[in-house]
Amino acid sequence: MGNCESRELVAQAKQNKIINTELDKAKKTDENIIKLLLLGAGESGKSTVLKQMKIIHNSGFSQEEISNKRNVVCANTVQAMGALLDGMKQLQFDFSTRVCNAHEKLIRETLNDKAEYGPFSDAMFNALTELWADKGVQCAYDKREFFYLHDSAKYFFDAIARVHTPNYVPTENDILHTRVPTMGVIEVNFTIKGKFFRVFDVGGQRSQRKKWIHCFDDAKAMIYVASLSEYDQVLLEDNTTNRMHESIQLFKQVINNKYFVNTSVILFLNKIDLFEEKIVTKKRSLGIAFESFSGPSQDLNAAVAFVEKKYRSMAENKEKNIYCHHTCATDTQQVQYVLDAVLDTILSTKLKGCGLY
Repeated sequence: MGNCESRELVAQAKQNKIINTELDKAKKTDENIIKLLLLGAGESGKSTVLKQMKIIHNSGFSQEEISNKRNVVCANTVQAMGALLDGMKQLQFDFSTRVCNAHEKLIRETLNDKAEYGPFSDAMFNALTELWADKGVQCAYDKREFFYLHDSAKYFFDAIARVHTPNYVPTENDILHTRVPTMGVIEVNFTIKGKFFRVFDVGGQRSQRKKWIHCFDDAKAMIYVASLSEYDQVLLEDNTTNRMHESIQLFKQVINNKYFVNTSVILFLNKIDLFEEKIVTKKRSLGIAFESFSGPSQDLNAAVAFVEKKYRSMAENKEKNIYCHHTCATDTQQVQYVLDAVLDTILSTKLKGCGLY
């Protein structure tokens, strides 16, 4: 991981320490403060949801934040190409042009050096552009379900020329697609209808999960973000466990935890766009992950309903309300609509009896 991402992780660690201190001091919150917990397995899209909250309700990103994201965009692009080349090797595909061997060497050296990834040099720009255009690389990309590749890879590959321009400034959409693993706790605050919301995003990788429970037993609501599109993928941490199975088990642990008995649960079944592509276009049946899925195999609605039922069945208390939404976290307009509905639900009088406020 490059220095640009390392700086982000160091900043996260400092902020995490501050937040933990505040949480210890303020276990009992004022009635006008609503604490929301954003949970989910790694790469579910929960940090993207938090970024959307920042854009929609907290005046977006500062100029400093936008400037810092340029290197992250470059890093994500180079790292994604490295992962794609690994997948190509795994599948035993060959380049269609010999020059790509030299391009691969540059990518490998850059990743091994862990240096700054951006701005792109002309050599790096040419390497990324010609590798992405190579037929062998494209064949590997079409088989990406067989190896790890971040969801935003194509987005950044298609933006290589734009990112290489001298005056490039990351757009909000670029920032929404960036990926830096959440280490510890990240907080976003905003006020709606006289209520002060404190939203906490905590690390989704296995190593981060033990930090969740004791800090957030007074959360008024929990938003659990689950990726629909991961039914045919395995965890980055162990490369064997099915990602959707892992997420469902994590949801089971959280929803039945004694600390969250009175916490309302909002379930975001995220990445519906990628899920539709796999189910309908690529014809990859949900039966890959669940033998009990009876189809129809290319029916998006049937597949979504099956997954939603799986998550709901994890609640030991069958009367517990679980408010479910199907989302695409990178679609600001859709997320704004969903978040407005969620926040209205949290503030509604009919949920006062559930301990919301």
